[in-house]
Amino acid sequence: MDLGLLDKTAFVTGASKGLGYATARQLALEGADVAINSRSKDALEAAAQKIAEESGRNIIPIPGDLAAPQTPAALVEAAESALGGLDILVTNAGGPPAGAFESFSEEEWSRAIDLSFLSHVRLIRAALPSLRKSQAASVLTITSYSVKQPIPDLVLSNSIRSATIGLTKTLALELGQDGIRFNSILPGWTETERVYNLMAHRAEKSGNTVEQEIDKQMANSPLGRMASPNEFAKAAVFMVSPAASYITGVMLTVDGGMYKGTL
Repeated sequence: MDLGLLDKTAFVTGASKGLGYATARQLALEGADVAINSRSKDALEAAAQKIAEESGRNIIPIPGDLAAPQTPAALVEAAESALGGLDILVTNAGGPPAGAFESFSEEEWSRAIDLSFLSHVRLIRAALPSLRKSQAASVLTITSYSVKQPIPDLVLSNSIRSATIGLTKTLALELGQDGIRFNSILPGWTETERVYNLMAHRAEKSGNTVEQEIDKQMANSPLGRMASPNEFAKAAVFMVSPAASYITGVMLTVDGGMYKGTL
């Protein structure tokens, strides 16, 4: 299937590794030019070079910390300038730390809200003028299946990511008449550095090895394994592509069936 992404322009945040990197790479392989962001300048430049060499597309590294209030708008402006406009925005940020409710201070809650909710708000708000000019405008927020099925010891993520789902659905309703689609993907356990860190946290609490914790989590999946980042990326790229032109307001779980609900 031709996804219609040839020569489209995209900006993907949190993209030096993990889900963001895999999504940016897949967009480029489908023919898009992509600006990518992360906090680490060196890691980001290495990722951009690797994707560019593999895809032959224009890949622009734009470093910056999404949790800083003024940074998202500056990042969007740099991406639009480098790409000559913007068709697609994928908002992705590192998840907040694990821990129980009483272990977090109000300051830690505020930092988590800046990173895992307000970064989406600020990026989208800054990108709207360019997206309104596009004939294939699409926004994808990356959240977590924890918004449907809370994950133990992840109270910050369980709480704050739900706000992003509310934002995404609301904007799909408000801005559909402007020709902009808004969707979210709710990934389950995927083979990324963050997931490995969460498994290490569990192992420290349980006295198990990291490998034992990973095995326990994989056993909870009907497919008996975690996802690869590329499996996530293929779903993400379809959702933002013109091939999905009548899909908006959807919260898609990509979790191998780990979510046990029916809705």
